[in-house]
Amino acid sequence: MARSERLLNLMQALRRRRRPVKGEVLAGETGVSLRTLYRDIATLKSMGAAIDGEAGLGFQLRADYWLPPLMFSNEEIEALVLGLRTLVHGPDADLRQTAEDARAKIAAVLPGDRREVMEAVGLFALPPWGREGDDNRLSTIRRTLREETELFLHYTDKQGAETKRHVWPVALGYTDNRQMLVAWCTLREAFRSFWVDAMLEVADTEKRYPRPRRTLLHEWRTGHNFPSFK
Repeated sequence: MARSERLLNLMQALRRRRRPVKGEVLAGETGVSLRTLYRDIATLKSMGAAIDGEAGLGFQLRADYWLPPLMFSNEEIEALVLGLRTLVHGPDADLRQTAEDARAKIAAVLPGDRREVMEAVGLFALPPWGREGDDNRLSTIRRTLREETELFLHYTDKQGAETKRHVWPVALGYTDNRQMLVAWCTLREAFRSFWVDAMLEVADTEKRYPRPRRTLLHEWRTGHNFPSFK
């Protein structure tokens, strides 16, 4: 195994854990001796990785660590490029520009050979939606998800009747050429799903809903029969 790949695997092993992990465990996972593991940790620290701990106590990667350029394998670069290209040609106007900016930032921190791999990726997303970057409803919904604020919906139901609801957004799923919002409906006092293309109007009320979105998401995933967007 190449040294760069070994260091990458070590960083991945640290990233997966939220608590300190013993050197012996890390050495076993990466297939090296304990002495080599300590040298690899020292190397990563010298490159800027924020690794806390010491021999005998365990090691932990801080959440605010600096991302070394070697962190992306060929397969990871392909996954990133494909995901970003999907957003660039998607219906969300704001995410389209965000994806372009993210691609530029990632390319800027990659070393030359990794940047060439990124530019030469031959994977392209061919989304079924007909128009690119023209649905501003999605940016409003994403903002309420992010800020945990109530969303007002003017909506057409399955029977074609118009209805107005105040909901607490829980998750936004992208499937084929449609998007679906899962939310807690204050009128029905239950989780409901709403197709975005059936929304006539959306508005952020800027009113914080009383329960954490993470709690609502957990309750929806574990106790309700709605599709799970993982």
